[in-house]
Amino acid sequence: MANHPSSDYPDIGTLGEDLVTQWLESTGWVILHRRWHCRWGEIDIIAQRKDDLGTMILVFVEVKTRSPGNWDAGGRMAIALPKQVKVCRTAAMFLAKYPEKADYPCRFDVAIVCCQRKITKANAVASLSASGYYLTLQEYIRAAFEYLIDN
Repeated sequence: MANHPSSDYPDIGTLGEDLVTQWLESTGWVILHRRWHCRWGEIDIIAQRKDDLGTMILVFVEVKTRSPGNWDAGGRMAIALPKQVKVCRTAAMFLAKYPEKADYPCRFDVAIVCCQRKITKANAVASLSASGYYLTLQEYIRAAFEYLIDN
C-alpha cells in the first residue's frame, strides 16, 4: 500500500469542528472563536447566546472526532481530569483577555463526533459529508464538567 502525502487527507478534527460549529449556529449560538489558543492550550469552539431569561451565556466546547470502534469510547475518555484542568486554564486566560465577558455564566460542553468513510444510517444530532467522509454529531454533552481552577 502506497503512503500518500498528508495533504491528501482532510483534517478530520477540523471537519468535526465544522459540523459542531454549524449545529451550534443552527441552534442560536454565536461563534466567537475557533481553535482559540494561549500558552495553556486550545479551546476548539467558544460561543455565546442569551438564555431564556435574557442572560448572556458563554460556552467552551471541546470537540472529539473519532472513527467507530476507537479505543477511547468515542473521545469520552480523552476528557479526563488533566484535559479538563487544561481547558479550564485556557478558558481563564480567554476571560482575562476579554474581561467584558468575565461575568457571563460559563459552561464547558463536549461534542462527540463520529467520522467514517462510508455513509451508514445513524442516530445523530447533526451530520456533515465532506472530502469522502461522513461525520455525525453523536452526542452533545452540556455542562460536561465544572470549572476546576481555584482563584
